[in-house]
Amino acid sequence: MTLNQLTAHEAINLIRKKKITAYEVIQDIFNHIDKVDNFIKAFLILNKEEALKQAKKIDIKVKNGEKLPPLAGVAVAVKDIIATRGTETTCGSKILKGFVPPYNATVVNRLKEAGAIIIGKTNMDEFAMGSSTENSAFGPTHNPWDLGRVPGGSSGGSTAAVAADETFVALGTDTGGSVRQPASFCGMVGLKPTYGRVS
Repeated sequence: MTLNQLTAHEAINLIRKKKITAYEVIQDIFNHIDKVDNFIKAFLILNKEEALKQAKKIDIKVKNGEKLPPLAGVAVAVKDIIATRGTETTCGSKILKGFVPPYNATVVNRLKEAGAIIIGKTNMDEFAMGSSTENSAFGPTHNPWDLGRVPGGSSGGSTAAVAADETFVALGTDTGGSVRQPASFCGMVGLKPTYGRVS
């Protein structure tokens, strides 16, 4: 088993016990993405430099015996419709190509405060209007279990990334099934939070 195949819970425990480092985990995840994402196309943008920098900060805290936040070292992919400060957010559309939000969505801030490491932005149906992740302006995402099939949508990039062990956890959005449907297509668990619970 490689580090990218751990569950988030396993990774957290091993990092806290100093059996592995957060840097090793994140580097292994990026190595795996480099091997498989040319076929799956789950990611639109990777934040390698920033993610590895955050992992090193966590490792310093571990080394110094500091209290760790609950998600310290957990790799999280974010659907490209969710604002991420300093990282291009296109909503899967060429209309927004080059748009870099000056702020994070509340959910991204909460994840970062909890120690999660944002590794990149995932593909989606353009403006979340679709259910197959074939309608992205940047090309379709493929189902990791069968590249000839769709992963569902509109959060297909997020679900495909988790199913392909490219990340431990991913954020999507769901109005009419856009998390739950791709999760079912890819053999994953998808949760639509109670309205207003997550911003």
